[in-house]
Amino acid sequence: MTEITPGTPDSRPHNDSEKVNCEELLQLLRRKESNWVEWGKACQQLQKAGYSTQAIFEATGFEPIQQNQVIVAAQVHDTLMNEGVSENVRSRFERTGSDSLYELRILTQPERATAAEFIVARNLDSEGAREVAKALKEFSRRSTPPEGFSTHPGDVVAYQYWKVARYQNSLTERSRLIARGLMFAHSQEARQQIEQLLTEGIGGNQHQPPRLPFYRLEADDFMPRLLPVIGKLPLTMAEWEAVSPLESTDSFGIVKASSQQSLVAIPGWQIVRKAQDPVVVLCRSNQLPGQPSGKLDELLLVVDRNSCEWSRDSYFLLEQSGQLEVQWFPEAPDVSLSGRLILVLRPKKILDEPLSSDLWQVEE
Repeated sequence: MTEITPGTPDSRPHNDSEKVNCEELLQLLRRKESNWVEWGKACQQLQKAGYSTQAIFEATGFEPIQQNQVIVAAQVHDTLMNEGVSENVRSRFERTGSDSLYELRILTQPERATAAEFIVARNLDSEGAREVAKALKEFSRRSTPPEGFSTHPGDVVAYQYWKVARYQNSLTERSRLIARGLMFAHSQEARQQIEQLLTEGIGGNQHQPPRLPFYRLEADDFMPRLLPVIGKLPLTMAEWEAVSPLESTDSFGIVKASSQQSLVAIPGWQIVRKAQDPVVVLCRSNQLPGQPSGKLDELLLVVDRNSCEWSRDSYFLLEQSGQLEVQWFPEAPDVSLSGRLILVLRPKKILDEPLSSDLWQVEE
């Protein structure tokens, strides 16, 4: 059995771990008992109980990317069971298919059920499932089905191949796209639309307007968070308190700030999203405790001013001799803390030295 070493970020279980038998869940994963659906639920329970993905990997052999796949796929599986699918679909995905169900995460519950039935009927692998999911997602944005194509998932995928093949100048690639479209086509009308491409000239015979460049953010990590920059260490308490928190006004994270306020965009990592009053301070590496005095790398510190409760696992900012400093306390201090250091960020480099043993390296 692999021992989970405490002390690394998020490696130690929180109090929630008392509500579940974590050792039983780890054993289930380690021995690969039950099926992949239960593995996904076990991984999710362990993560909610405070185990990091790396800690679970070390204890069970489930790599972080595999944990994410089975967790998401298990959630998709549950929605299929709730939506109501055929016995063939139930039987197929109880044994295997987490990679295929993972691809259906972008669809609505009814769309997932429709896609799953089609995937099983056509015996598609995860690559085929990705094609179906992507086609259904794009198709759902249309107000009406295109002429000659029904809403059946086979026709939906065939339509995507038909649309691309129309303006394909390479005869070889055009033939491949047509063949793929015919393979997926469900209705006779859709087959006729695709077969018509065989008699048309290469490049199509109509000029169509270009598509609007629509994009959608699919993950919170892609939505950066704008944070106010207070200044460079050393700072006074007056400077620290002079900057007001920023508030987002809508789903795009738009913020209002004064013309004098400096801002910086930080990736929307979970630790940044969870902070209630995050601010940014700039410093040199030798201004942090435990760092070589001769090292002068420029660093960006993110501090949550609303998190001032002492913890042995965190560094804090506090006022010393009229200036703010970063310190660590093995025991609860008698002084007032001004904020918890949640992130130390280095500037991007094309080539960087190994940082695996560096105390300040933060990985998401």
